[in-house]
Amino acid sequence: MIGRIGRVLGLAALAAMLAMGGAMASETSLGAPVPWGMGLQPSGGPVKDAIHSFNTLVFWIIVAITIFVALLLVYCIWRYSASRNPTPSRVSHNTPLEIAWTVIPVLLLLVIAIPSFRLIYFQDRARDADITINVTGRQWYWNYAFPDHGNFNFDSRPIPEEELQPGQLRNLAVDEPLVIPAGATVRVITQGADVIHSFFVPSLGVQKYTIPGRIMETWMRADRPGVYYGQCNQICGVNHWFMPIMVRAVTPAEFEQWVGQARQRFAHTMPQQPVGVASATADTIHIAAARQ
Repeated sequence: MIGRIGRVLGLAALAAMLAMGGAMASETSLGAPVPWGMGLQPSGGPVKDAIHSFNTLVFWIIVAITIFVALLLVYCIWRYSASRNPTPSRVSHNTPLEIAWTVIPVLLLLVIAIPSFRLIYFQDRARDADITINVTGRQWYWNYAFPDHGNFNFDSRPIPEEELQPGQLRNLAVDEPLVIPAGATVRVITQGADVIHSFFVPSLGVQKYTIPGRIMETWMRADRPGVYYGQCNQICGVNHWFMPIMVRAVTPAEFEQWVGQARQRFAHTMPQQPVGVASATADTIHIAAARQ
């Protein structure tokens, strides 16, 4: 008896530790999958908020339809059983009923379609974007470019499992995360360098294909600093799953500091200004200074 109580208390303590560990992980990683997670990931921005609202609407419509159909089946089994209805009706048409089961589904589809189209339009274009980031999908990593900050760019590759540090998530941590300012509207321009990839960050409500020869646009905004994880969810070829995305949202001051450091680290990726243009620009500056 005492041994049984001890085992129960031990299991309870283990469950409490796992719950505390999950809570700590959710605090440090705002947008990440969790073991045995159900439903959508917690929202990190306005796009995900809109997706949550639409998902809730569709969910309750499905619940109502499921309950109605289940009750209707139970009623039909009870009402039209052989014992209660020994002589079946031979009526083959019922005009009001046929109109009802045609009109009601159409109305339900309209209730779903209107907010669905609004959500698609909301995700499509960024209004008054604060910064623009070019995302290029490559085999098998991501390339990020910052045209508003000198157009430096860098590659983001997954960290091998044997090189993971404490706190880094397997198959999600990368060597160079995408850094964005929290609270800023970020325009995302996607393109593919080789095959079709998918830029997918669930907690920020972002999913856009990167297609070779085609430029596509979407946007995202992280309402608070944190780390938001994603992954290419294209399953049309090998290694697409091994393209993790790590978005680190920081304060605007930290972002400006990071940009300054990134411009130095990735200076070799910035487009070089032609010598003639550079000398002409310098002469113009000298002339303007002399006139002053």
